[in-house]
Amino acid sequence: MPKSSKARPAFRTGADEREYWESHDSSDQVDWSQARSVRLPALKPSTRTISLRLPETLLDRIRIEANKRDMPCQSLIKAWLAEDVERQQR
Repeated sequence: MPKSSKARPAFRTGADEREYWESHDSSDQVDWSQARSVRLPALKPSTRTISLRLPETLLDRIRIEANKRDMPCQSLIKAWLAEDVERQQR
C-alpha cells in the first residue's frame, strides 16, 4: 500500500525496472509496515562457473574417491570446499 502519492513509473522491461529500483528507495512508495514474511523453500542459490586448474594426479585421486562414494567428482569437490571453509570460519 503506497504511503505517499508518489506513483511508480510504468516499466517497459525488467531491466528498466531493476535500474529504477537500484536508484530509488522503495519506502517512498510502499508501506513496509504492512509487509508479511514469506518462505520460499524452492529457491536455489545462485551459482557461477569457474575454471580451476588442478594437477592431474590430484584430479585422478579425487575422481577415485568420488567413484568410491558413487557421486560426481564436482559434487565431492564442492562438498570438501564447503566443509573446509566452514571449519576455517569457526
